[in-house]
Amino acid sequence: MLRKILNSFALAFANIRSNVMHTFLSVLGIVIGVAALVSILSLIDGMEEFARDQISQTTSLNAIIIQTEAYKRVNEVRIRKDSISVIDYMRFKALTENLSKAAKPHIRATASGEAELATGKKIGALLLATSTTLEPTCVVATGSTFTEEDLDEKKNYAVVNHAFLKAAELNEANALETTITINNKPHIITGILQEDAVNTPKIYFPITTLSETELQATPPEIILEAEKTEEIPALKNDINAWLEKHDPDAKQNFRIITNEFRIEQATKGFLLFRVIMGLIVGISVLVGGIGVMNVLLISVTERTAEIGIRKATGANRRDIMLLFLSESITVSAFGSFLGLVLGVLGTMVIIPIIKAITEVPFQAAYTWNTFLVITVLSILVGIIFGTYPAIRASRLNPVEAIRHE
Repeated sequence: MLRKILNSFALAFANIRSNVMHTFLSVLGIVIGVAALVSILSLIDGMEEFARDQISQTTSLNAIIIQTEAYKRVNEVRIRKDSISVIDYMRFKALTENLSKAAKPHIRATASGEAELATGKKIGALLLATSTTLEPTCVVATGSTFTEEDLDEKKNYAVVNHAFLKAAELNEANALETTITINNKPHIITGILQEDAVNTPKIYFPITTLSETELQATPPEIILEAEKTEEIPALKNDINAWLEKHDPDAKQNFRIITNEFRIEQATKGFLLFRVIMGLIVGISVLVGGIGVMNVLLISVTERTAEIGIRKATGANRRDIMLLFLSESITVSAFGSFLGLVLGVLGTMVIIPIIKAITEVPFQAAYTWNTFLVITVLSILVGIIFGTYPAIRASRLNPVEAIRHE
């Protein structure tokens, strides 16, 4: 059987070589379709890798975030709860003391608001009520941040960024010890952050200065930075156990988020995009397959006498079917290979254009999945669109076929 298959493919190659233009026209649709498919898939794979890198660089994958569930759904409408559970600073400290693994803790409540200067000037700013550890990117350049003792004593201190100084028309020399009013409470500026590219005025102040009403209005979130990614499941279990111990409705009142879900969401989004684009581009491959079938039907008509002679000299229906299926698969594989080469070359031309327009360090990615899809596709196209011409050829009567002119 293997010998027959190899012999059929050898005859198929010989026929293709004797009809080069005929073969080229039959595979043109497949070449274009596969080239487009390779380009699309490689670009999407590149986009996925770029997105993963950006998420990894801008977001810690070791972070665990605990957020208050402030809303509920009623008849598919999202409305705010009348009363919500919040984790204040004291509960935050109790939680962090009950973790089985080491983690860097941080709590913050973020809201947009205003800070009023002694002159009466009001500055719109992002107000961040936090613990002693500010955001990872925050570095105090002048002065100092507030301490744990300051938090316990509810000291009205504040740390500001350079964008706030600019908006308030202050400088590092005269900003320290300046009093600003936040939420109708005077706060003394004790520290100034290192200058950065952020244009939004920001003010950091002790979260313990917020009242229960203010915490209800702006529920804080807790961020725990695990030392190792593999320790995240254990920390999540500790958090769930502590929350359920102190709040019977913890599952409804809080949600625990890990940044791995962002990569999972991005992966799902790109998979959906890949499938949709693959189906759209696959239409051109389908058209190419129909072209192969039409050419093979013409070939059956042109080679009717040859088929008759083969059947008269001992070839059975299976041999004739195998001959034409081999030719169909060979033609499809040849077209897919040309399309693969053309798609790779096309992508190499497109990438510099994308970089020039977007100024993003983007690269196409070629995965084994792409090459596997192309291989399977070429075989399927050959089998599906070669079956009918092969059956038609195998059913020819040898006597009538030989008499055909």
